[in-house]
Amino acid sequence: MDWVSVDKISGYEGQTVELRGWVDNRRSSGKIRFLLLRDGHGVIQCVVTPDQVSAEVFELADKVPYESSIIVRGQVKRDQRSPIGYELNTQELELVSEAEPYPIAKKEHGVGFLMDHRHLWIRSSQQAALLKIRSVVTSSAREYLDDLGFISVEAPILTPTACEGTTSLFEVRYFGRSAYLTQSGQLYGEAAAMALGKIYVHGPTFRAEKSKTRRHLTEFWMIEPEMAHWELDRTIELAEGLICAVVEKVFEKCSAQLTTLERDRGALEKIKAPFPRITYSEAVNILKDQKFQFNWGDDFGGDEETVLSGAFDKPLFVTHYPSAIKPFYMKKDPGDRRLALAVDLLATEGHGEIIGGGQREDSLETLESNIAAAGLDRAPLEWYLDLRRYGSVPHAGFGLGIERTVAWIAGIHHVREAIAFPRLMDRLNP
Repeated sequence: MDWVSVDKISGYEGQTVELRGWVDNRRSSGKIRFLLLRDGHGVIQCVVTPDQVSAEVFELADKVPYESSIIVRGQVKRDQRSPIGYELNTQELELVSEAEPYPIAKKEHGVGFLMDHRHLWIRSSQQAALLKIRSVVTSSAREYLDDLGFISVEAPILTPTACEGTTSLFEVRYFGRSAYLTQSGQLYGEAAAMALGKIYVHGPTFRAEKSKTRRHLTEFWMIEPEMAHWELDRTIELAEGLICAVVEKVFEKCSAQLTTLERDRGALEKIKAPFPRITYSEAVNILKDQKFQFNWGDDFGGDEETVLSGAFDKPLFVTHYPSAIKPFYMKKDPGDRRLALAVDLLATEGHGEIIGGGQREDSLETLESNIAAAGLDRAPLEWYLDLRRYGSVPHAGFGLGIERTVAWIAGIHHVREAIAFPRLMDRLNP
């Protein structure tokens, strides 16, 4: 007898199969018992009748606790009333492990309670759907870059210095000296790009930001392409193509999950190239037209990003930010040194920035000056300066935030549900 997963059940109509999973729900109707079996690939209704099973099995089907692990054997039957089009006529039911009373009841719970039980909450249909969408987002982004000839390179998590800013570093002791959890793999990605041409880094990043907004985590994941001999415009085109490919793949592979989440597909169907592009200065004018109190030179916060993205039905590229609010490695616009050749991509529906990047400074002298102006310790950055000493070229890149992208595509409010075990200011467990 074959052991099959629920998502493959359509290929076994009329056959007797074995399913292994957990009791997602159960109910009774007269002399019939119904068990919903969940195996991580889907949920199927197992019909238990007294003429098909022993008295002991029938009683078990009536009382088996939620989340008990079970093995069910029976015949696959087509049923148009089923969400998956099939159900199982149960012939045998085996209890692998009886669960204790399950703490997450079939009712509404507060977020704090659910986060305390995150290790169990991810079993729910919506949370499982989000994790499957996340998997497709990451795999499709990597596949898109792989197909374009990009090389995957790992960057270290322990670093000797800051990348984005010294105020948001997690410091750890490293054999008698200080090290820091990485804020980004970008600097190491640049080094790899000088060796391999086109690369991307995929890994966790850490920011010790004391922020409790719906868009921030202290630990999050990014995919960061870096490209030698590239400039800003070509980098924007890559980001645009990447987002379109990811959304298309989620539509293709996660239809059931989008349905579970009740996602408005119409909003996602509009995600087609080209995306609108405006400059930072044009964005400031939009904010002022909306009666926002905003000064040129300030950075955008969540409220500003929501207003800007709300003016368009596609993701919005904003370019040419003031150089004063961008990191030391960002190249200035030769036509206006007040500006950086930077770009952010703001997602629709108020989900904010999902991509940030731009062209990197390729001049050794300018980069040395930027490091001094930023008040950074030059010594741990000497290796980074070597990239400009030995064959410097124009180069560019960006970082795609996985959690924000998942939250946007799935249509959820908070990024904490876009990763299996989120880390926030007030949460280190489970």
